[in-house]
Amino acid sequence: MTRGDTADFAAYLVKGDDPTLVGDAVHALVIELAGDDDPGLVVEELTGEYEMRAVVDAAQTPPFFGGHRVVVARDVGRFLTADVAPLVAYLADPLDTTRLVLVGGGGQMSRAVTDAVRKVGHVVDAGAPTGRNRSTWLAARIKEGPVRLDAAAVDLAGRHLGDDMGRLGSLLEMLAAAYGPGTRLGVAELEPFLGEAGGVAPWELTDAIDRGDTATALTALHRLLAAGGRHPLVVLATLHTHFARMLRLDGADAPDETAAARVLGMTGSTYPAKKALLQARRLGTAPIGRAITLLADADLALKGAVEWPGDLVLEVLVARLSRLGPPSRR
Repeated sequence: MTRGDTADFAAYLVKGDDPTLVGDAVHALVIELAGDDDPGLVVEELTGEYEMRAVVDAAQTPPFFGGHRVVVARDVGRFLTADVAPLVAYLADPLDTTRLVLVGGGGQMSRAVTDAVRKVGHVVDAGAPTGRNRSTWLAARIKEGPVRLDAAAVDLAGRHLGDDMGRLGSLLEMLAAAYGPGTRLGVAELEPFLGEAGGVAPWELTDAIDRGDTATALTALHRLLAAGGRHPLVVLATLHTHFARMLRLDGADAPDETAAARVLGMTGSTYPAKKALLQARRLGTAPIGRAITLLADADLALKGAVEWPGDLVLEVLVARLSRLGPPSRR
C-alpha cells in the first residue's frame, strides 16, 4: 500500500488471525499514513483498558502539528455492539484531518464497525491467504524482504512455516543478519534457520488420508498437534466431520456437488461437498463404515478406555484411515 493509496481514507480496519502479521500490517500502515511527519507528533495510540468514547474524542481532535493526525485503537474486537455506537456515529461523519486505524483482536469484531469502516475507508486483511493464493502472497512478502530466496528455498519456507506465517519476518531478518542484506540464498543456507515446523491447515491431514499417503498424513498430524497446538479431541472431531460427510452421501444418490451440498446442508462454496462426494465414491460403503468404527474406538481411547497417550491413539487412527482405500490408490 502506497502513500497515494492510504491518504484518501478516513478510517482503516486491520484484521487477521496472526497477531504478528496484524502487528506488521499496522506498523507499515501507520508509517505510511504519517508520511514525512514525525510519528511521535502526529500518531496517538490507544491500548489496554480504554473506553470507546476515548477513541472518538481522539479522532475528533484537530492536528497540533502538520495537516493531519493518525489515531490507532487496538483490540477493538473486545467491544460489544452496544459499546461501539459512538464510533459508528463518528464514522458517519469523520473529521477530514484524522486517519483512524482500528485494529482487530480481543474478540469478535462488531459487524456495525466493519460496515461503517467500509463506507468511508478500507479494511486490511493482514492474514496469509489460503490455497493457490498463498504461494503468490509468500513470494511477494519474500521479495519485499531483506534477502533473496531462490524458488526452491521459497517453496521450502512455505511448506515448513505452514500456518505459522507470522514467523516469516523474523526468519528473513535472521537470514539478513547471517548472510548480509540483499544476498541470494538457497535451500542449504535456509535450512539451518527454519526451526520447528509450523502448523498446517486441517485439510492437509484429511487430503493426505484421502490420497492414502500415510507418511504425509502422519507429518500433518504431528504439526497439527505440536505447532498447531490442537488438542487430540479437536483433531478427532475434524476427522469425524470429514468421514461423517461421506457417510451421509453414501447411498444418497447425489449426482453432483450441488446436490451433495444440499444433502450436507452446506451454503456458499460447494467445493467441500465435491471432495466428500468423490471420496465417498472412491471408498464405498464398507470402508466408510470401517472409518466410523475406527473413529468411535479412538474416541473411547482418548477418553481413557486404553492407557495410550493421545498422540499415539491418533497416529494409529490416521495410519488405519489412510489405508482404507483400494491398493491402487496407495
